Amino acid sequence: QVQLVESGGGLVQPGGSLRLTCAASGLVFSSYTMGWYRQAPGKQRELVARIISGGITNYADSVKGRFTVARDNAKNTVYLQMNNLKPEDTAIYYCNARPSPFVPADSGSWGQGTQVTVSS
Repeated sequence: QVQLVESGGGLVQPGGSLRLTCAASGLVFSSYTMGWYRQAPGKQRELVARIISGGITNYADSVKGRFTVARDNAKNTVYLQMNNLKPEDTAIYYCNARPSPFVPADSGSWGQGTQVTVSS
């Protein structure tokens, strides 16, 4: 049974930084595609960033140059470093794990989410 536990969310001022962490268990972590998604109030869940098993990364246009996704296969952990945060980044951030980048994210597993609020 795959379990994903996110941490690192919180309240930050515009321009600030946060690092989200997702600890995974119950899977062969190194072979999984790991992703970060977010859902703002009244909006659909959207992809923020993902990293496949080989280390290739993809980002939403809205976060390119500000966010960095990374994985530590030895620790079964994926990170999302968020810099220069903007109020529009406010959302619940979810970690996702799926066995292949070619299957839908909803076919994989989700964490419980962590709230990120960007406000002065």
